[in-house]
Amino acid sequence: MARSAKHHTVDAPLRRATPAPHWKKLQQGDRVRVRLSPGFEAAGVVDAITADHSAVWVHLDGGRGRTLLHCGDAVEIFPHAD
Repeated sequence: MARSAKHHTVDAPLRRATPAPHWKKLQQGDRVRVRLSPGFEAAGVVDAITADHSAVWVHLDGGRGRTLLHCGDAVEIFPHAD
């Protein structure tokens, strides 16, 4: 048995992740900028969006692949300024 295990603790309830208002305006095919962390930003195209707009699949430019972004992941998605 693990010595650092916590016994008789109550887990905090999960809080519902809510997408930012501008996430609800995203549509498949939109060009976007994705800020994954301070100083790291990439551009891409929205591939798919969940019905509640809480998760967005984006094909990143430059062959960086397709990534799933969730509103609870502390990422930001902005419409790409042309």
